[in-house]
Amino acid sequence: MSDYTIAVNWSGKDALSDSDSAKVISGSDFNTEFTTIRTAVNSKANLNGSASESFSATTAVASTNTTQVATTAYVTTAIAANVAYPVGAIFTTTVAYANSAAVVTAIGGTTWTAFGAGKVLVGVDSSDTDFDTVEETGGAKTDSHTLTTDEIPSHRHQISHTNQGDAFGGTPAVSVQSGSPNKYTEYTGGGSAHEHDIVQPYITVYMWKRTA
Repeated sequence: MSDYTIAVNWSGKDALSDSDSAKVISGSDFNTEFTTIRTAVNSKANLNGSASESFSATTAVASTNTTQVATTAYVTTAIAANVAYPVGAIFTTTVAYANSAAVVTAIGGTTWTAFGAGKVLVGVDSSDTDFDTVEETGGAKTDSHTLTTDEIPSHRHQISHTNQGDAFGGTPAVSVQSGSPNKYTEYTGGGSAHEHDIVQPYITVYMWKRTA
């Protein structure tokens, strides 16, 4: 777009003597001036105030902070991506975007990577060594820990018997060493690791991390 600048020195003609031919205003002067006006006007956006009318403008770089008109391209790139989702931000969605380029097309940015597959997000806690570093991972879907004696609930087995001999009835059966005062129940349990589901109630979403 160009601004209008006077092409003919109109006021300068007044200073000329009457005998100077340049003092005469000619049709050529008017043509020059009106041509200049037309060029400037035609370079401006043709707006009539309609809310539905569209026009094009130069898209500013994302860091621009002036009174320049913001195009839709600028809003998508600078606002949606750089403000709502700056580099390092996590984007969660139920839409299965195919790749980074698809996410860029949808919300902007430059590069996105799939993030946190099969994991939940936990806030950083500087007072807990399990959670004091960003992107630290841990935990397991199931617990494969063999219980120690201290971890077994306190319990006892009742021994039923009807005499003072070495043979006892009841369940589980009692095996004793002949002539020994010590009486034991049969061994039970396989000593395997403690396997159980420790997953909290959940709902799955897609997660992307902006890296550029």
